[in-house]
Amino acid sequence: MTHLSVKTLRRYHEGGLLEPFRVDEWTGYRYYHPSQIPIAQTIRRLRELDMPVREITGLLADRDEEHRTALLSTHLSRLEERLEQTRESVAALRGLLTERADMVSVERRTVAARTAAAVTARLSLAEVLDWYGPAMAELDRALAASGLRADAAPGALYDNALFADETGELTVYLPVSDPPAHGRVTPLHLPETTLAVTAHSGSHAGIDITYGRLGRWVVEHGLAIAGPVHETYLVGPRDTADSTRWRTEIGWPVRPLPASA
Repeated sequence: MTHLSVKTLRRYHEGGLLEPFRVDEWTGYRYYHPSQIPIAQTIRRLRELDMPVREITGLLADRDEEHRTALLSTHLSRLEERLEQTRESVAALRGLLTERADMVSVERRTVAARTAAAVTARLSLAEVLDWYGPAMAELDRALAASGLRADAAPGALYDNALFADETGELTVYLPVSDPPAHGRVTPLHLPETTLAVTAHSGSHAGIDITYGRLGRWVVEHGLAIAGPVHETYLVGPRDTADSTRWRTEIGWPVRPLPASA
């Protein structure tokens, strides 16, 4: 009648999700009241959506409808985020499986010296995403307070140790001719640099694949890495929420490998 098996109902009982209306003291059989059917079916749907038992217990015990809705919305948002991550991973895997050597376009570019307003921190790789937004917002406020506007697209310098050891230095910056000093914001001098540059289009979820292609190109052309990775955000989350329009330039400072003896 309910599409809920005895095994499922026993699991709900043992997990503290649904108490039987009555348990026969001799046989141990569990009996449920018809009014419990919607609750049991709700539990089933929530478990199908991978909601943790602890959260389901809290949801069912909560008599505040607004709070219940908020709890459910939070979980659904997590599911949607996981689904998006799955889609991005599938797209990245398809790209890897169809990869060809000519799929990367790389330019050796000499970038002139320039100045910028910057924020720098030593971070773990897991902290980067949460740190980036507030750091860029602080740069925006510092420039606005000084009546300045950035001269070019924002960028970042990634210490190679951040990728190799999962901990390292990260600098985000806004190019500006007369950088202010305010709070964590400090002036930064970027010297003239020769970069191997390629572009990554779309979500940053698959940017590691573009990094891999660039790294292979650098090795195949007899070059060595000579400094932190440069990223330039030509179009990014600051410009549009549509990740299909994002465009990031990745530049590795390079130098020729020393000749073998």
